[in-house]
Amino acid sequence: MATITLYGHNLSSPTKMVLSCLEEKQLDYEIVIVDLSAGAQKEPQYLALNPFGLIPTIQDGDLTLFESRAMIRYLAKKYKGQGTELLGKTVLEQAVVDQWCEVEGQSFNSPASTIVAQTIFVPMRGGTTDEAAVEVNVEKLKKVLDIYEERLSKSKYLAGDFFSLADLQHLPSTDNLVNTCGKGDLILSRKHVKAWWEDISSRPAWKKVKKVTEKGPK
Repeated sequence: MATITLYGHNLSSPTKMVLSCLEEKQLDYEIVIVDLSAGAQKEPQYLALNPFGLIPTIQDGDLTLFESRAMIRYLAKKYKGQGTELLGKTVLEQAVVDQWCEVEGQSFNSPASTIVAQTIFVPMRGGTTDEAAVEVNVEKLKKVLDIYEERLSKSKYLAGDFFSLADLQHLPSTDNLVNTCGKGDLILSRKHVKAWWEDISSRPAWKKVKKVTEKGPK
């Protein structure tokens, strides 16, 4: 099996999402760090891979693919039967996985990403956190997580009783909320959300991603 090449950065949540999928699927891969501070993502060589100048990007044989959620779905489909089954075994299970993947992308990601950006990356770049924006998005995320709490009171994972892409997609941003930007109470104050988080964040694949990315460039 050819080695998959992942172009990304250790501080990038989408990069960590794809890394988590690669680890869950037990795939061989190499990481090429894109030097964001030097603007490498906007250089012609990288734009030839990803015309939007964003990370991550993967190359798998003749296929070059960008957009992290498209990447993990591709990997889960192509390498079905290897590593962790992330899509569901039946059409009904797959539909529920798709539903909660959409929830993450449409309802969870925007407020979570804004909170993380404002509390971590804006100050890192010398800016000042917009506290009003943080508060607005905390309130938005609370409403989403209240729905998660209800859902997770009835099933171990978002799509049912099996770990799937729907859970995996939440790992990087939730890790930042809990461990980096001081918003862990959003997760830990909700009994079933907390239990879910403790479960998915203890998976060996995610622990390896954390170990690998903590060693990378800042």
